[in-house]
Amino acid sequence: GLVIDGRTLEHVLHDSLQNIFLELTEKCRAVVCCQATPLQKSVLVRLVRHKLQAMTLAVGDGANDVSMIQVADIGVGISGQEGMQAVMASDFAISQFRHLRKLLLVHGHWCYTRLTNMVLYYFYKNLAYVNLLFWYQFFCGFSGTSMTDYWILILFNLLFTSVPPIIYGVLDKDVPAETLMQLPQLYMVSQ
Repeated sequence: GLVIDGRTLEHVLHDSLQNIFLELTEKCRAVVCCQATPLQKSVLVRLVRHKLQAMTLAVGDGANDVSMIQVADIGVGISGQEGMQAVMASDFAISQFRHLRKLLLVHGHWCYTRLTNMVLYYFYKNLAYVNLLFWYQFFCGFSGTSMTDYWILILFNLLFTSVPPIIYGVLDKDVPAETLMQLPQLYMVSQ
């Protein structure tokens, strides 16, 4: 890992040293910046996000972290002694830093698998309905007559677009939480 303080970070963020700094950060598993100003934090996250084309995660616990959290792809706010500003600006909120592992490895994995399966489900649902309309046109001689009333179409979309995601979102857990915590490699496999 790489630990860098605010004074050094100020020099690194100039145009002449940015590429060297980014090459160094690519070789590190983690980069920790301490005693940096809110502007330096947000500039660093924006630099990594745009120049390296990387997905960024920003974790903060106070008002000085708000700009960094808002610039990052995913922001996590820790509710603590410094107030609730970071939590209000973040995508996810946790009570302590140690809960970040469970948020990423367990809930992140479950959310990723649920979203991918729901995208496939929506394609299947719409494909089934469009195919039904397509084959109906052969039987009615392409006259443009409606196969169903509009209320049936609305009921179909309401029923098959709302109920399965709710059930799937509540009940689907492909791997137990304990297994995901013990084997962090499963997070990479799902991607």
